[in-house]
Amino acid sequence: METAVAGYLTRMRSDPREIRPATRVLSGTTAVVLGGAGFIGSWLCEALLEAGAHVHCVDSLVTGSRRNVAHLQEHVGFRLAEADITTWIPEVGPVDWVIHLASPGAPSHYLRRPRETLLAGSVGTFNALDYAARHGARLLLASSSEVYGDPLVHPQREDYWGNANPVGVRSVYDEAKRFSEALTASYTRDGIVDAAIARIFTTYGPRMATDDARLVPALLRQALAGRPMTIAGDGSRSHSLCWIEDTVAGLLALLTSRIAGPVNIGSDEEVTPAEVARQIRAATDTAVPIVSVAEPEDDPHLRRPDLGLARTELGWSPRTSLEDGVRRMVAAERAATGTPVGR
Repeated sequence: METAVAGYLTRMRSDPREIRPATRVLSGTTAVVLGGAGFIGSWLCEALLEAGAHVHCVDSLVTGSRRNVAHLQEHVGFRLAEADITTWIPEVGPVDWVIHLASPGAPSHYLRRPRETLLAGSVGTFNALDYAARHGARLLLASSSEVYGDPLVHPQREDYWGNANPVGVRSVYDEAKRFSEALTASYTRDGIVDAAIARIFTTYGPRMATDDARLVPALLRQALAGRPMTIAGDGSRSHSLCWIEDTVAGLLALLTSRIAGPVNIGSDEEVTPAEVARQIRAATDTAVPIVSVAEPEDDPHLRRPDLGLARTELGWSPRTSLEDGVRRMVAAERAATGTPVGR
């Protein structure tokens, strides 16, 4: 079956109407992926290599992992450098693309590393923008739907300013992303860097960290271990869950466009945690109970992107249903852990 990324790359090569800089193609170019050994970053490195780009993966390995890119190490076009972008970014020669994903992404990570998260979004973004400016490279900033906070507008459009708590427990991540957007926009307005901002909504798939407490991996690991599946509150909160290859295809579409953004990248298939738990329970063939636990502080109640801009300007929309994504996630998790069917 053709993946979302492969489908996008095929269209990009063959369709002259595809929106992208006229003189830029991925094949033969050089990309620096900051945070490239993380969950989304590793998939993006893989897709760029598939498109024929040379990829320099830069990661502090604080929350990223060499395991995520181990299968890329033998590729002639791939290099991994361990570096903290708040201190320095390695020089690799001419660069065409800089993709900034460097930040703890899961609440379990950024709540343990609040100051590192804020520095990645502030000092790290300064360094990434200056690096892109020196090389004349287009920069893609991976921002987040968390800039919308606990939204009062639903679904969320890019022109919504959000409802975020600037001093709450989640603010270290939310405000880091809001600052990084403001900084990137200022560089773009002043003509210093050709940049784009992607607001990524919740993404799931293989290579999520084993201690990642986000909804899908947490419920899946509970089900496979035969433990009760825990959902916050009464399970009625809104979630929008995008399969990793769809997210990566959206990021490539924005990277190779002329659009500055911000642009929402995610799924507009809205589901509740209770429905996600039921789908995982069915896909794992388990009978574990679904139980309610206390809601996390400042956790958003509604989350669904308006994808009008992505569809109109990028020609992109997600292709993978939650049912299909859950089945693929379950298969990958079982292959990785050796968990038998029915456990």
